[in-house]
Amino acid sequence: MNPPIRIGVVTVSDRASRGEYEDRGGPAIQACLTEILSCTWEPVVRLIPDERPLIEATLKELCDRESCCLVVTTGGTGPARRDVTPEATEAVCEKLLDGFGEQMRAVSLKVVPTAILSRQIAGVRGRSLIVNLPGKPSAIRDCLLAVFPAIPYCVDLIEGPFLTTNETVVKAFRPKS
Repeated sequence: MNPPIRIGVVTVSDRASRGEYEDRGGPAIQACLTEILSCTWEPVVRLIPDERPLIEATLKELCDRESCCLVVTTGGTGPARRDVTPEATEAVCEKLLDGFGEQMRAVSLKVVPTAILSRQIAGVRGRSLIVNLPGKPSAIRDCLLAVFPAIPYCVDLIEGPFLTTNETVVKAFRPKS
């Protein structure tokens, strides 16, 4: 039997990391992934403040030491001064995948005009895909469902494990060989 596939779930929030309010973003990611994935997986969860060096270190840890094939972040993608998740993600990635951010913003703009302020990105570090999501739980779900059809094939291309999906929720796209 294969070990579970490891997926990093990172909430970036000053207030939640200090315990001033409950983290709803990380649990929303986990619930959505539980619905989407049909393969055995386990979350590797982190709750950290909006500090760029800590975000960078956490992403490196999850990719390099924890062997997460996918790392999904929530929070820190707006225009506020302390929103630095995209900068941290870009700093640790070898390749950026602009289409992820474009698709997430396109989906979000159908719901709220302020989605144009969102700066989420995605990129590859080694054999890991990092995807930044917004902080609002409903937006997390909308964005994750919008980009997930491409995630399993991306993970294939970077030599990660074979992700399978619950096709009644999301159908993974893989080109015919």
